[in-house]
Amino acid sequence: MRTSPELRRKLISVAAVSAALLTAAPASVAVAQETAPRPAVPAAQTEAAPGTPAERLIVGYKSGASEAKSDKAAAADAAAKAEKTGEDVDFQRRLGTGAALVDLGTNPGRADVADVVAQYQADPQVAYVVPDRLNKPTAVTPNDTDYSKQWDLFESTAGMNVPAAWDTTTGTGVTVAVIDTGYVAHSDLAANIVGGYDFISDTAVSVDGNGRDSNPADPGDWYNDNECGQGIPASTSSWHGTHVAGTIAAATNNGKGVAGIAYGAKISPVRVLGKCGGYDSDIIDAITWASGGSVSGVPANTNVAKVINMSLGGGGACSSATQSAINGAVNRGTSVVVAAGNENQNVSNASPANCNNVITVAATNRAGSRASYSNYGSLVDIAAPGGETRTSKANGILSTLNSGTKTPSSENYDYYQGTSMATPHVAGLAALMKSANSALTPAQIESAIKANARALPGTCSGGCGAGLADAAKTVQAVKGGTSTGATFSSTTAVAIPDAGAAIESPISVTGRSGNAPSALQVGVDITHTYRGDLVIDLIAPDGSAYRLKSAASDSADNVNTTYTVNASGESANGTWKLRVQDTAAQDTGTLNGWKLTF
Repeated sequence: MRTSPELRRKLISVAAVSAALLTAAPASVAVAQETAPRPAVPAAQTEAAPGTPAERLIVGYKSGASEAKSDKAAAADAAAKAEKTGEDVDFQRRLGTGAALVDLGTNPGRADVADVVAQYQADPQVAYVVPDRLNKPTAVTPNDTDYSKQWDLFESTAGMNVPAAWDTTTGTGVTVAVIDTGYVAHSDLAANIVGGYDFISDTAVSVDGNGRDSNPADPGDWYNDNECGQGIPASTSSWHGTHVAGTIAAATNNGKGVAGIAYGAKISPVRVLGKCGGYDSDIIDAITWASGGSVSGVPANTNVAKVINMSLGGGGACSSATQSAINGAVNRGTSVVVAAGNENQNVSNASPANCNNVITVAATNRAGSRASYSNYGSLVDIAAPGGETRTSKANGILSTLNSGTKTPSSENYDYYQGTSMATPHVAGLAALMKSANSALTPAQIESAIKANARALPGTCSGGCGAGLADAAKTVQAVKGGTSTGATFSSTTAVAIPDAGAAIESPISVTGRSGNAPSALQVGVDITHTYRGDLVIDLIAPDGSAYRLKSAASDSADNVNTTYTVNASGESANGTWKLRVQDTAAQDTGTLNGWKLTF
């Protein structure tokens, strides 16, 4: 019997285990395969990286062996091997495959391991014996050379907690339309670019010498002094759309450049901004087309986007024309993510950020406070890293770019700041969510992003929405958790006492994966002669209460309705309860039944 935890956890080398597996028998593996009465361990099962920590063996018994079925027999066999070798060998548990996990305990080195392995190999009832190797997550730290500079993805203070989401999803199967300046060729993006469109109809704006066409290449958006308005100074080309696209879906784990938030997703570049900006009319058509709608004179979109990123905006109220286009996109199932704007003013004065049915994104700096330039206000839905470069360029957002000051030159990377940079963080998150749960609606995506945000690490004067977006928490909340029509119900009637204690009715939910949906349907059937007396709560498995109905001056009879609850922060499996209380005298009722639809 071992008494020291330190000794129990002492590791041996997989290299030692592997060497023992290959050399314990006096003949080579090849000879053993030819002459031994039992199958030899395949070479692939005995190979491991030298020095990899391990402390156990996985032993597979032949199907007819008693040790293959009986834990007691496997434990006895381990004890017998221990007695023969004089080493510490303990049966720990049965694996799902039926193999036995054997602890090597305090065995100090290769020679002793070899003795144990040899005993198992010599046993005719053993089919294989392999080391229990230590595996590590593969998606947490990409090998992109500039990943360490992307504080916005991983820093604990004000990063968006993106790496922890990658073990669940990378955005595969989702197309994001970047409605912006188009795309300038970049090798760190090229693999994730699919067909888009150039919607700029005015040649003075398009710069490329023509109107609308199927080529969304960015020729540059530079302009001279006063060319875009009196007093507006000259500007070099921004390559803005390419920078935005890189944040969303730069190629990742390719040994170069930066990592994209949803690097398994595809980017459809949709060009609407050229010299001095772009017109509403072009943007409206771009929203419609990108989301799968029809635009006269433009071929049907073969790369329909489920997420639209619009890091653009102007002043004034949301126009009815723009709102109509946004509504159409959302009705087609496309989430529309929009920059709050960079005027340090209330977002109510910035369009399309002030439109309905959009996810409006404010920008935070590296300390987690609202960036000094970011718009704010009650119409902001969420905040995300947008950077602030006043004290250090490295506090901006690094992404794909081009070195050309006017026309395209060599590809490069650079830091930008702005709500334009914050918005693709949320668009990338929306792509991750949609990939993890394809049935999510735009409303569910917005609701879950807000419900799973964390409090800003810093400060925000004026309002920054629900807080700082948290990618890992949000993805985990929606994974497998949308409405699939699976219904769990209770038909047990429970009397509701008049002005008495609350009653509860339980439903046990099993067989679900992940969290409950952000639009959990709660169907309630109550007979009552004055429903205004009733208070109704949904109680989650962890005890959290969700108020469905409060007491009110409502003299009507009965409650027979379905409530929608954002339960994305709750585990789906477990015992859910409906709690009902009559809060006033003279009327009684019965809970006839209720149901949950996932």
